[in-house]
Amino acid sequence: MIVVVIIGILAALAVPRFMQAASKAKQSEAKQLLKQIYTLHQAYFMLQEHYCLNGVVASSAAPIAYAQIHVEVMLPARYSYVMASTQNTFICTATANIDDDATIDTWTIDNTGALINTINDAEL
Repeated sequence: MIVVVIIGILAALAVPRFMQAASKAKQSEAKQLLKQIYTLHQAYFMLQEHYCLNGVVASSAAPIAYAQIHVEVMLPARYSYVMASTQNTFICTATANIDDDATIDTWTIDNTGALINTINDAEL
């Protein structure tokens, strides 16, 4: 009986930490793709002298929406990416519900390269 109680206590401590670690791992998709969007959008700006894709949404349902800057969203993607741009600035926002609660995980990157997690869905 004591062994069962000890296992229950250990499970109660371990499961929330595992869920948080899994959520943080899912966030790596947004961080990596936003960094790629930043790099390739900067390259586009150097060639064309303006940013593009204002209002365009890329996701697993629209994987080649950012083909103009050579970015493709892979089909198992969890996040949706929305671009807001002017001639000299852009901000791309990634959103997803990564742990099935009411909070929507939100990341942004702008033309300065500032990557910010504005709403963190991975915290308990």
